[in-house]
Amino acid sequence: MKRASCYAVVAACLSLAAAGSSTQAWSQQASPTASPSLNYEFFKAKVEPVFLAKRPGHTRCVVCHSINNAPFHLVRLSPGSTTWTEEQSRRNFELVQKVAQPGFEGSKLVVHPLAEEAGGDPHHGGGQQFASKDDPDWMALNAFVLGATLK
Repeated sequence: MKRASCYAVVAACLSLAAAGSSTQAWSQQASPTASPSLNYEFFKAKVEPVFLAKRPGHTRCVVCHSINNAPFHLVRLSPGSTTWTEEQSRRNFELVQKVAQPGFEGSKLVVHPLAEEAGGDPHHGGGQQFASKDDPDWMALNAFVLGATLK
């Protein structure tokens, strides 16, 4: 009787161990891949210049977004400066995260300045800065939101 109950205990332990390892393997396979993150170096090199660029018929993003109360806000340029300092760029990177949801092409940063005909919002106080998704500046914003890094 003792020997039979020993075998029963060992068999129960082995089947529990096998069930645990297959459950662990399944949960590892089902776990999602790492979500994209916003890259500061890409932001500084490729996205900040978009905010400073003058486009025909529009004012530069920095003009309105450094003085407005909108969800997207930029740091004001220092008097006489044409670019931001490192400290200001880091602050802009923090601020842009309010409207740039990593991995989400529907993020306000990408959709709000895009023409409605191209899938953008119907209203942007600064006008529809990008006529299509083929605009290189729009593509830089989109790449940033999708987690692009500098090569």
